[in-house]
Amino acid sequence: MVKIIFSRVGRKNQPLYRVVVMDKQKDPWGDALEILGNYNPHTKELNIKTDRVTHWIEQGAQPSATVHNLLIEQGIIKDKKVRVSTVSKKRQAKLDEKTKEKAAKEAEAAEAAKAAAEAEAKPEEQKEDKAADTGNDKKEEAPAAEEKPDDAKTEEKKDEAPKDEPKSEESK
Repeated sequence: MVKIIFSRVGRKNQPLYRVVVMDKQKDPWGDALEILGNYNPHTKELNIKTDRVTHWIEQGAQPSATVHNLLIEQGIIKDKKVRVSTVSKKRQAKLDEKTKEKAAKEAEAAEAAKAAAEAEAKPEEQKEDKAADTGNDKKEEAPAAEEKPDDAKTEEKKDEAPKDEPKSEESK
C-alpha cells in the first residue's frame, strides 16, 4: 500500500519535513517514490505540488492523518479533519467523569437560578395581591371614618365654643 507521509529532515531541535510518497512498509528515511514538497512546522509553511498529490490520491495513495489535515487546510482535499492523537481508555474515562460533573454542576446552577427567579416572582405577586386587598379595605374603611359618633360631634362643638367667644381679659 502506498502512503503520503512526512519524512523528517533538518537539524537537531529544528525539524523540517518532506512530504513523500512511499510504500507503507519501507523505512521513512529510505528512498521515496516521489518527493511532493516540504513542511516547516515553525513557520507553518507548506510547499507542495498539488497536481502530483491529487495524482497519487487518485492512484490510491492514502495520506497520513497529519498530512491529510494539512491538505484540507490548503484546500487540496475537501473532507473533514481526522483526529491525529488518541486518548487512552483510562484518560478517556477521567475526561468522561469530568464532563458528567460539569454537566451536573450546570444543571444545579440552572435549577438554583430557576428557583431564585420563582422566589422573586412570588413576593411580587403577593405584593400585588396585598395592594389589591388593602385598596379594597381602604374603600370600606373610608366611609366608616367619615361617620363620627354623636359623642364626638358634641365634643367638637364644645371645643369650638370657647374659640368663638371673645377673650375679654386679654383685650383689656
